[in-house]
Amino acid sequence: MALGFLEANRQLIFDGAVNGLVYGMLAMGIVLVFRSSRVINFAAGNMGLPGAGLLALLALRWDVPFWVAALAAITVGALFAAVVEIGVVRRLFTAPRVILLVATIGIAQLAQGILLAYPDVGGGIGTRYPVIVDTTLTDVAGLFVTGPQLSALIVAPLVAIGLGLLLDRTPYGRTVQATAANPDLSRVSGIKPKRVSLTIWVIAGVVSTIAVILLSADRSVSGLETVGLTTMANSLAAAAIARMRSFPLALAGGVVVGVTFSLVKFNYPVEGGLFEFVRLIGVLVAVAVQGRRDDDAPGRYSFAPKVRPIPQHLMSIWWVRHLGKLALGMAGVAAVMLPIVVSTPSRQITYATILAFGICAVSVAIITGWAGQLSLGQMAFAGIGAVAAASFQRGIQMDIGWGDNRLIDFKAGGIPFAAAVALGAVIATGFAGLVGVGALRVRGLLLAVATFVLALATEEYLFRRPIFSDGNTNSVSFRRGQVFGLDLDSQRTYYWLLLGVLVVVLVAVARIHRNRFGRAIRALRDNADAAAAYGVRPARTKLGAFTLAGAVAGLGGGLLAGVIHEVPLTGRFFGTGESLRLISMAIIGGIGATIGPVLGALWVIGLPAFAPTNRLIPLFTSGVGLLILLLYFPSGLAQIAYSARDRIVARLEARRPPPPAKQTHSVPAALAVLAAVPYTSEPALRATGIAVRFGGRLAVDNAHIEVAPGEVVGLIGTNGAGKSTLINAIGGFVPSKGRVELYGRPIHRLKPAERSRHGLGRTFQAATLFPELTVRETVLVAASSAPTHGSKQLVTANQTRRGRRSAQTQADDLIDFLGLGRYADRQIADLSTGTRRIVELAGLLALNAQMLCLDEPAAGVAQREAEAFGPLIVEIRRHLNAAMLIVEHDMPLIMSISDRVYCLEAGSVIAQGTPGEVRTNPAVITSYLGLDPRAIHRSDATLN
Repeated sequence: MALGFLEANRQLIFDGAVNGLVYGMLAMGIVLVFRSSRVINFAAGNMGLPGAGLLALLALRWDVPFWVAALAAITVGALFAAVVEIGVVRRLFTAPRVILLVATIGIAQLAQGILLAYPDVGGGIGTRYPVIVDTTLTDVAGLFVTGPQLSALIVAPLVAIGLGLLLDRTPYGRTVQATAANPDLSRVSGIKPKRVSLTIWVIAGVVSTIAVILLSADRSVSGLETVGLTTMANSLAAAAIARMRSFPLALAGGVVVGVTFSLVKFNYPVEGGLFEFVRLIGVLVAVAVQGRRDDDAPGRYSFAPKVRPIPQHLMSIWWVRHLGKLALGMAGVAAVMLPIVVSTPSRQITYATILAFGICAVSVAIITGWAGQLSLGQMAFAGIGAVAAASFQRGIQMDIGWGDNRLIDFKAGGIPFAAAVALGAVIATGFAGLVGVGALRVRGLLLAVATFVLALATEEYLFRRPIFSDGNTNSVSFRRGQVFGLDLDSQRTYYWLLLGVLVVVLVAVARIHRNRFGRAIRALRDNADAAAAYGVRPARTKLGAFTLAGAVAGLGGGLLAGVIHEVPLTGRFFGTGESLRLISMAIIGGIGATIGPVLGALWVIGLPAFAPTNRLIPLFTSGVGLLILLLYFPSGLAQIAYSARDRIVARLEARRPPPPAKQTHSVPAALAVLAAVPYTSEPALRATGIAVRFGGRLAVDNAHIEVAPGEVVGLIGTNGAGKSTLINAIGGFVPSKGRVELYGRPIHRLKPAERSRHGLGRTFQAATLFPELTVRETVLVAASSAPTHGSKQLVTANQTRRGRRSAQTQADDLIDFLGLGRYADRQIADLSTGTRRIVELAGLLALNAQMLCLDEPAAGVAQREAEAFGPLIVEIRRHLNAAMLIVEHDMPLIMSISDRVYCLEAGSVIAQGTPGEVRTNPAVITSYLGLDPRAIHRSDATLN
């Protein structure tokens, strides 16, 4: 058979289609949970293991009739799902969806642990799983149809039809969708979201159990526990094809995946992992074409727990300022002494393994804890670093071409261990960068799906490429040798080397976390739109996070390869299961703490080392332990240390209360650090022909807005008139037509972050900002992105230590000027709406914006705060000469501070002029009050 041509026949396609129906069933379960709770259930495959395992136990060991055993199995599957929903899902009902997604990984491991705890079925390794129909139909339209296939042909379509009718054609289905869209509103309407959730998860448990039973039929019982990862990946691929929405498409997607699997495996039997690679391409295409979804709301991917910062006024105390360093120093001394106290080489290997996995787990803290993006493939990057390092040490030969023609003929000799590890980390960094470029188009929870199938494709396909494997099928050797005269063949010496590298990594990562990039990526995690409004470039920042995480993982992978000497090409140590275990390490240890991933590695790897023959302890430390931590100790093991530190700081703060806010700056002096807008004859803002369409609805229709330098312009209109949409179009946050100019410079083709860097400031209705950043960090995010116009700029200065200190000083001055001193070290989530709006204004001042677009700055604040807000805006305008466009429903406020006013109705400008002219305009009166003469008369009486 010629390579590159698929030889297909009806039997091959039929077999693949039948298996695909089962994948489609599981995909329908994934779609069902996603549509009801907006979470991707990574336990969809394993949830059926307890029930399916019980069926085998009852039917084979205790001779229970099949149908009785099957009914018991389905009941157990439903009960397991109910317990999961009540014990885990319900407790995390209001948590960010990414946290619940991680919890489903723990649920999957818990289900596997239950299966392993069952008694042996007996009958030997080759014992077949019980089947419903044990006959084979021959020559059915030229096909051989086995009993299990016949069962799948009947059951899978019935399940698909039933689920489709349930959710799309019944009042209960509409209830489910309403609950998913808005739980709070549905609760007000009399719907009980938790009861709906329980029903959905029970149905998903039943579907999963039936699917696993069908998939296991006529196979070895011993292979039941291996159903999980591959089956889950195929089902996720089918669900991605269905856009996480459609049951028929999920079933069809499963068939496509099954047929593709059958054809690829049959026609390319020697190309191991080719199907996994093809599946990866399909999933990437499927998730990339999906538009922005409802689950992309700000804060949905926030994962890091709250860590109370030490108040700034206590940082002057030496031991308080270095409290964390003192604790880590004592832990470091204990770690240095450990291999001296415990001299057994096998134990030292375990300790070195913990350190290597700890380095890899730090990469999870970066990509998930900082960026809020759940990557399930970090050990793939570690594996790339490991196999690349081994290849560089061995020597690389690259020979690509055909016949006597060679496109690439490259040979390189071996290099020492340290250089090989470094180059391996570089290769992993480049690979992570490529993945990051693709990931920029993958939003939200779908990134977890993409990285999950990426990990499987890397494990099964990429690791086995000749450039890495050199023809080996199982592993490649890696020898440590010497570094700077040190004999690394000594387990103790290599442990100390790993400890030193870990310390360097932790120190570097901690510094990055506190600097400009670290603040930017955390701001982007909390609120992408607000971060862009503060000048954070989303694509560049996300790519930086992926690259940094890949570099750390690649370094850890190369060092882990030095521990094990033989780098496996079969998934052990660097497989998908290890990637999931790495997630457990980071979360169990505390993903919000720099040292947290190391504590997690100590728990997950170190604890099983005390009982190496027990198969349940690893699952407890990663699966059950993960669930317990998520439910009761969301900050991980590091929470214990943080709690102790907080108690110490609280007692000290009670004795030393914060000093009163500094009053050293008058208003002009506080604002003198900012660059005033230079004189120009061009309008500060000119927006012409702006049109925004959402589907078939025209939200903004050929709107024209102009704001002169130093002018305050109000934008009014009834609810739904298009005011915020127009502001969003000017800021670049929604697709629009038309032209936008800022001081004569066209900016309508720029991204939101670039518009803000050119001097366009923007606030939002909700004033959410960045819930997990402090006030000081929020202002510094903006200060670090200040536009480069004017004589006093921060961007160039920030490249030096003096510039960073200047940004810090400016942020502190602005915080003091706006009366935010006592809130400086508090997280945004802990502030009132009014205070958050003041922080938003501080950010715009730090950004040095020339044109301020304020969207309902007085919304949600007390009347007294609203009254104080007007004079503050006027004072800032007077000293900076900055122009302002303000959307506001508070008519007394907007009329008192505006030089001119525009009024919108149905997306069109219906009036403009001075406040007095607009207030008496008949079109404005009609828009607000309708045509009822009595309402108009009462309005006139009020105005007079």
